[in-house]
Amino acid sequence: MSFPVIDAHQHVWDPARAEYDWLGPDLAPIDGAMTFADVAPELAASGVDFTVQVQSADNPQDTALMRESASRHPEVVGIVGFAPLDDPAATAATLDAWAGDTLMVGVRNLIHTKADADWLLRRDVDESLGLLEERGLAFDLVAVLPRHLELVPILSARHPDLRIVLDHLGKPPIGLESSEPWSRLIAEAAENPLVHGKVSGLYSATADLAAWTTDGIRPSFDHALDVFGAPRLMYGGDWPISVLAGGYARVWAGLAPLFDELTADERERILGRTAAEFYRLDPARLRRG
Repeated sequence: MSFPVIDAHQHVWDPARAEYDWLGPDLAPIDGAMTFADVAPELAASGVDFTVQVQSADNPQDTALMRESASRHPEVVGIVGFAPLDDPAATAATLDAWAGDTLMVGVRNLIHTKADADWLLRRDVDESLGLLEERGLAFDLVAVLPRHLELVPILSARHPDLRIVLDHLGKPPIGLESSEPWSRLIAEAAENPLVHGKVSGLYSATADLAAWTTDGIRPSFDHALDVFGAPRLMYGGDWPISVLAGGYARVWAGLAPLFDELTADERERILGRTAAEFYRLDPARLRRG
């Protein structure tokens, strides 16, 4: 493949340096510092050239950790950081501080932890999303509830120039009896050509996160391919969450048969080109290494 392979969804964190209120002893394998150096051998073994590191906590310290990680590892070619979307003035100040740094390509908030499923529709949040739209930054949307997917057409209408990517394809019900309402809602979300999807975090929706198989993932992947097309899908390894679902190598090996069934162009797009175009990654960074 001529275009580099990009993992569009990779995390780093350190509970000693930033607060991750969702971490705890029940997540023992990942309840500690998780660094790029820890995953680098697995990336290399899978043939992954670059990664986009994505926000893991709603605080600026988490973003600072990612920026520090990127400064040490040229394999990190983009960062989706945190901005306090419920505070437009603070969001503007955050984006001002990022100005000129080509690593800073997008914003994410952990909306799935908010008590209000309509949090993204708040007036203050909407104003901040308008700032992302104006400045050409992408928005990673963590759609866990059906309501989160229902919001996508609303946000698309309010912000027609905002690029949105659905992390983990909006959590399809893998391992459950019915694919609805996910199938319908993600098709409606995909009607906006600026909405993209990440082929990442496709684990079992049952109590056993690791109880997934390639054949179990296939219907969700095929449906996403139908509604988005390869030019709007991107691969993400979701490390270190993937540790809980069998590890990076298992996730890569589980998705590989699906990617192998694609055309050469489709495969190149999902494994790198889509992420580069969606996040507007600096071409100079992609030429390193």
